[in-house]
Amino acid sequence: MGSPTNEPGRDGDEGAQHQVTISRNFAVGRFAVTFDEWDACVADRGCNGHKPSDQGWGRGRRPVINVSWDDAQVYVKWLSRKTGKAYRLLSEAEREYVAPAGTDTPFWWGATITPSQANYDGNFTYNNGSTGQYRMQTLPVDSFAPNPWGLYQVHGNVWDWTEDCWNANYNGAPADGKAWTIGDCSRRVLRGGSWYNIPWGLRAAFRLWYSTDDRINYFGFRLGRTLTP
Repeated sequence: MGSPTNEPGRDGDEGAQHQVTISRNFAVGRFAVTFDEWDACVADRGCNGHKPSDQGWGRGRRPVINVSWDDAQVYVKWLSRKTGKAYRLLSEAEREYVAPAGTDTPFWWGATITPSQANYDGNFTYNNGSTGQYRMQTLPVDSFAPNPWGLYQVHGNVWDWTEDCWNANYNGAPADGKAWTIGDCSRRVLRGGSWYNIPWGLRAAFRLWYSTDDRINYFGFRLGRTLTP
């Protein structure tokens, strides 16, 4: 977990690189949670009645945006109650594990990126990649090719909230892949980058934090679920 010291665009909070052994089987959503899914919660009188704006871009199969970490927790509780299965946010370690799908490059497809592979600010390049379209909005969650593990848009489109509290480096981080619930828990970690960001922010190891009540039009979330043996 974490980036090597020679990775272009590396930030200090991505170190030190360290070994993590995932201690439990888990499932992860193929897609970020959509507006359709969120609106179903609201229609069921859940999610505190919060109807997040879609910025005029459309709802349906686009990822839900303008949802905070606190909002995501409310959705998780609603879905768990409705299905009888214990859904949750991914831990930061799990999110970094599933994005590259067994590779050791910044993106699951390699060390460079183009706007034909992900949704981000295509006016900028990364590691000798090429420029391209800056779409300036989200796209449906099944846009672009999935990674080798069948997960869509683990790089770009919307940031995924994770369960972890913010810590400025990995000193003392859990080695079992579970969420780090010690630190500044008024701020939580996001992973994956978004339509708004320049490409180095989409790297698998890149970390971002925001306050738990921040609602921004490039924040969403993806679900996980611990599986029993």
